[in-house]
This record gives sequence, structure tokens and C-alpha cells, in this order.
Amino acid sequence: MTKTLHIIGGGMAGSEAAWQAANAGVPVVIHEMRPTVATFAHRTGHLAEMVCSNSFRSDDDEQNAVGLLHWEMRQANGLIMNTAQAHRLPAGGALAVDRDPFAADVTARIMAHPLITVEYGEINALPPEDQPTIIATGPLTSEGLGGAIAAETGQDALAFFDAIAPIVYHESINMDVAWMQSRYDKGETEEERTAYLNCPMTKDQYEAFIDALLAADKTEFHEGETAGYFDGCLPIEVMAERGRETLRFGPMKPVGLTNQHQPDVKPYAVVQLRRDNKLGTLYNIVGFQTKMKYGAQTAVLKTIPGLEDASFARLGGIHRNTFLNSPTLLDDQMRLKSQPHIRFAGQITGVEGYVESAAMGLLAGRMAAAEILGETLPAVPDTTAMGALLTHITGGAEAKTFQPMNVNFGLFPPVDAKGGRRNRKTRYKIYTDRAKADWAEWLGERESLAAE
Repeated sequence: MTKTLHIIGGGMAGSEAAWQAANAGVPVVIHEMRPTVATFAHRTGHLAEMVCSNSFRSDDDEQNAVGLLHWEMRQANGLIMNTAQAHRLPAGGALAVDRDPFAADVTARIMAHPLITVEYGEINALPPEDQPTIIATGPLTSEGLGGAIAAETGQDALAFFDAIAPIVYHESINMDVAWMQSRYDKGETEEERTAYLNCPMTKDQYEAFIDALLAADKTEFHEGETAGYFDGCLPIEVMAERGRETLRFGPMKPVGLTNQHQPDVKPYAVVQLRRDNKLGTLYNIVGFQTKMKYGAQTAVLKTIPGLEDASFARLGGIHRNTFLNSPTLLDDQMRLKSQPHIRFAGQITGVEGYVESAAMGLLAGRMAAAEILGETLPAVPDTTAMGALLTHITGGAEAKTFQPMNVNFGLFPPVDAKGGRRNRKTRYKIYTDRAKADWAEWLGERESLAAE
């Protein structure tokens, strides 16, 4: 009788891992503590709930590493990517989704799979040796399980803080000030080219905004908490503290945009909002993760032109994020070296982002299923986005300075430089062409193995 694979955590990674393993013929039980045990960041009991943003970022599979990761996951019949496509919203060249229907659909597909069972309740201990398990508890690993992991690994879990961006009701935005346009008019359709809502600022307005931001009351950390942040998800006030122009060269950069109300006036800075649901009634403020207290947050955000009378469906906040020193603790199959019946997947391994988390769930699910079925998977090529991430967290990164990482071309083996130095566009296309060929070959080897 085939052993059952247990997966702790029903987020992006856990859901994808369950889908991949079950499709390989392995029975799966997902253990999810929500809604029995709530978290600060989650609002529903759905699996794969999107917390910080509704975007999977760039969908460009020729020039962008995360877009390439999208492509690889689709080729592997990835649950998360296929479901995201079904709930896609206009977002220029990005893949954004209607977050609640997306999570509800993932949950429905998981529940309908004949080999997957979902059990609700908190797990506070590591599994016994005869129970193959994937721990995919993400950034909000419960205190009990986190303590058990720390006790087993013999070191404190690393921790940093993620910040959540506010969401605004569209009807409360002043469209006499704001306008719809994707940066550089990016997108193949008019809907894509007008996917973002833009609020312009003059130099004086920007300076006043920075002053208000720096002076605002912030959430304080509890005693013993360290305030480390992942650079890809910095609160806006932390960015402002690094320099007054930091935001203007980050999420508030004014490039590639023309104010439809004043075409001849170039904005000094621009705040962008992206549609957060299919109805277009909710918009999240792009890159505006924040740890400001609610009262101060409302006051500061209403200084943004076009948001003077904004009504907020959700204000921003911060939450703890926990991850392993994976290069030290995990082998190349994402197994805990001291207890190899346990695999880890998702953000807890030290990848950052929805896509990266789901991708590591995809690999963990396939690896666990192969082991249960007595198969040996071929090594995942490090020339692929999947393999580059896997290599990074299981030995490619420097353990002493290990920090969460998004997928990027810097993780890939360099391309052959014959013929002289290539421009970036050409070089990235070589990376993605090579990755696609190698990923297709790896999937073909896996399918052949499964058919034997």
C-alpha cells in the first residue's frame, strides 16, 4: 500500500505540493490550522490565500526570471499558475489575480481531488520517522511548530518582517486627478495598457508626503524582536529613512507615464494603484507596504493627490516572517539532513514571493512522491528557474549571510560569452531559451520514469 504524504500548511507551497504528489498517485493529507487558528495576516480559511499582494509579478517568460518560473510551472501542470490564469486581472505585463475567487478556486480543486484530504487544526510537533512530511507553513509558522523545528535544528530560526500594503475603494478615488495607464503603455490590449491607476505629485507635494511619512507613528516591535526586512518588501517609511529620494526611484518613480489631465506637466513622483479584484472596486497601492499605525496611516495616505477622500478596505500592517538557514540544514532534495523524512517547501526555505514559494512546493511534492513510489528523480538542471532557486537554497548561497531571495538571473549559471559582450535583452533571451529546453527535457525524463 502506498504511504500517505502529509503536508503541514495549505498556502501556495503546500497546495502546489499536494497537487503534484496526488497527480503522481500518492495519497496526501494537508494539515491547515486556519480557520481553527487565525493569523494576523489572513482573512479567510481558504487554501493559498494571498496576503501581501494580488500580483504574481511579471509574466514575461523571455526577459524576466519570474516570468520564466511561471512558464516552467505551467509546463508542469502547476495548480497555482493554472488557477491564476483563470482569475487573471489586467495588470500591464504582470500576472495579477482576483485574490478571493483565486483562493476559493484553489481550495475547491484541492477538495475535489480524490487523493487529497484536508484536516484542520494546529500541528505543534515534528512528525514520526515513518511519516513522510512536507512542512510548508510559510512566514507565519505557529509558535509550537517553530519551537519544535528550532529544537531539532539546534539553532534559532531567522526572522524578519513583511509589511502589507493598503487597499482602497475605487469609488473613493478622485479621477479628476488620477488617470489610468500602465508604465510605458505596456500590454497587448487597451485594458492591459490602462491597468494601473496613477496619482501624480509635484515636488512640493512629494516633499510634504516624505515629511509626513517620517513623522508618522509607527508600530513598535515587541521586546526581543529584531527588525530585519527583506529588501523586496520594505515598508515605505523604511525606504524613506534611507534617503528622501529613495521612494521616487522605487515604487513612486514617475517614468513611462503621461498625466492625461496635464500632458505637458511631468509629475515629480507618481503613486500607482493596481486593481485588486475582478469587479474593479478595490485597488491596492503598489509597493506601499507599511508599518504606520492605522490613524497615522490614513492621514498620510490622504495627502496623496487623488486619495484625499480615500476609503480603505484594508490598511497596511506588518507580520513576522520565519525561515531556515537552508544551505546548512537541507539537502539537495529539500530534506532536513537530521530527519530526512521531513522536507521543507515555500517561504520557510528562504525563497521570497508567491511564485517562488509555489515553485518550491511543486518540486517538494514531486520529490516526495518519487521517493514514496521508489523512484529516483533526475537532478533539476540549475540552468532552469526551478533549479537555480533550488541550488541557491540548498547550498548555492553563503550560509553565514543567507537571506530570502526572489528568483533572478544572477542565480543562473552564466551564459557562454562567445562573440563578445551581449546586451541585456539578448543575454536574458539566451537564459530563458536554455532554461525552457532544459526544463522540457527534465519533465520528459520524469514522465518516462513514471511510465516505467
